[in-house]
Amino acid sequence: MAETPTLFEARSAPLASLDARGFRLLAGLMLLAFTFSGTVVTLMGAWPVMAFGAVETGLVIALLAFYRWRAQGSRETVTLMEGRLTIRRRDGKERVEKSFDPFWARLHWQGEKLFIGQRRDLVEIGRFLSAEERQDFASCLEQVLRRYREPVFDNPQLRD
Repeated sequence: MAETPTLFEARSAPLASLDARGFRLLAGLMLLAFTFSGTVVTLMGAWPVMAFGAVETGLVIALLAFYRWRAQGSRETVTLMEGRLTIRRRDGKERVEKSFDPFWARLHWQGEKLFIGQRRDLVEIGRFLSAEERQDFASCLEQVLRRYREPVFDNPQLRD
């Protein structure tokens, strides 16, 4: 059985500007800056500040590592095939996969959040996009769905 062709596909993922090497370099620079400033503060006699600086530096590095780990496999895909609109999202451990009939699927805005669904079954889409990108994505997806719902047939017999 032949696979249904993909009519539209949009993929998004969170920003991941640092690779492993960049993260190590940034963590090393932060530790170097902390060591320098901690030494200066200790020589001035304010050695208790060094403990707080160490905790803050460690916390910043740990939070950056956690963000990189969580964002590493996160992604969202919106796919339109003949007779099916599918949303697949992986965000950390959360996985969402929903399918809708493209004739009945509608876009809904709730504040800055964009949802797609039919009847009462709604799924948020565009989580990883900025507000402007979400607006562009919504208009593009609305246009694609409209073309799918209202196809233009070219009948050569009706041409002049």
